Amino acid sequence: MRTLARWARAEWGLVYDTVREPLLRRRLRAVPMTLAAVCLTALLQYAQNQPWGHGFVHRVGSVRAEDPLWLSLLRTPMSLFVPAPDLPVYGALAQILGVFGVAEICLGRWRTLAVAYVATLAGTLYARLGIALGPGSPLGLPRTEAHVVDTGPSAAVVGLAVYLGWRYGAYVTAGAVTAAMAVEVALKENLAGREHLAALTAVALVCALSAVRRRWPGHGGRVPHSPSGPGPGPGSRADRASGLPPIQS
Repeated sequence: MRTLARWARAEWGLVYDTVREPLLRRRLRAVPMTLAAVCLTALLQYAQNQPWGHGFVHRVGSVRAEDPLWLSLLRTPMSLFVPAPDLPVYGALAQILGVFGVAEICLGRWRTLAVAYVATLAGTLYARLGIALGPGSPLGLPRTEAHVVDTGPSAAVVGLAVYLGWRYGAYVTAGAVTAAMAVEVALKENLAGREHLAALTAVALVCALSAVRRRWPGHGGRVPHSPSGPGPGPGSRADRASGLPPIQS
């Protein structure tokens, strides 16, 4: 039991220390963006299941590979908050509250939104590439997937989870999320699973570019911090674990 506790502390200790103080001091006021996202997702879920709201939600947040690219790009930000209408919304709300909340405190609001958008956009663009390649390619998709509505926060959630794991040295967690997405594709070949892998690929590229940028001679920076309170001090485990200088905000 002590071994498990030591492992948990080594894996998630820095994230826990970073999140704990702002939540104790400000409670829900520490994650206003996350609460807004949860409320927006719940509202869109309710609206899309009503006769008066279905068309509106479809126009602002439903993305399909068969749609014009410019239209998909306009809808992509909102599609992040439109859960699948035929699935229970509670899972999506729990994902946003948990992962977005931790990310908002650890990374800040704008970096959280940026990583979430990159992950979601990667999935949206992959769908078009996969259909263009066709089912004969390892990365291809059948034409029927062009009609599938791409909605929900799942790609953003897995992207943020892996980015947080990389940034805060929780490599086992990041690896477990990646492995789970790979197993999902292996067991159930569908558009959603492929888009999750595309999102993880995009986030991995962001991590790699960030590592290269911070290794560049003369680059300085500070440790990750929350806009709600002070973050870890210089030389924290996040920086030692990633082998990088402190982050530049």
